[in-house]
Amino acid sequence: MSIRKRIALVTGADGGIGKAVVDLFLEKGWYVIGVDRHQKEMEKKDGFIYISADISDPEQMEEIFDQIKEFNPVLDAVINNAAIQISKPLLETSSEEWDLTMASNLRSVFLGAKLAHPFFLAAGGGAIVNVSSVHAIATSANISAYAASKGGLLALTRAMAIEFAADNIRVNALLPGAVDTPMLRKSMNRGQFGGDQIQSRLDNLANKTVNGRIGTPQEIAQSIYFLADNTQSSFMTGQALVVDGGATARLSTE
Repeated sequence: MSIRKRIALVTGADGGIGKAVVDLFLEKGWYVIGVDRHQKEMEKKDGFIYISADISDPEQMEEIFDQIKEFNPVLDAVINNAAIQISKPLLETSSEEWDLTMASNLRSVFLGAKLAHPFFLAAGGGAIVNVSSVHAIATSANISAYAASKGGLLALTRAMAIEFAADNIRVNALLPGAVDTPMLRKSMNRGQFGGDQIQSRLDNLANKTVNGRIGTPQEIAQSIYFLADNTQSSFMTGQALVVDGGATARLSTE
């Protein structure tokens, strides 16, 4: 009797962490459905299907799952990784920017959970991994909308874990710290890191972690896989796993 290959849905699949997650799940023998708003075709890989869609749009969210159903009616893991970041002072953040951040980072996870639920039931259960951020528990200036969305995602994770437990669906959150991604490099312009060049700002940021360096997308992908894989984290649900090089372990007054 052949064993069915597990299937994972990964949003933000064309981003720094997303690409690493796709590659790792494929390496582990999963089928992967990647979603990103970029129109370009991603690199073709065996076992990988790419859907171009904007998860901030409820109608496009429904279209995503309609396309998934044509491929297979089951899902074993959903990795809610896609996010946007507005880097500006609260007083300069528009209502439109606030709403777009919440729609992209928080509402999409709520809608995705509802739409993915029948797929999990068909699979007999599964795992949802919500990629939150250390900004959910300790934040900084000029990133309020992002921090609020990631804090909300942490609370949503707990609520989903409680409601979905009876269906054998585990829900956990991963809180990455500073990871070398295009999003991080873009945020270097907020002015809190010092230095004239991007690299010097990255170095200053790295020095603030206990490990003395910035994380890699591959390291975050390994942690996401741990939470998604029922053979490794079967007794974990409703939890927040911080992977930040020790940044939040150190007092800011030290």
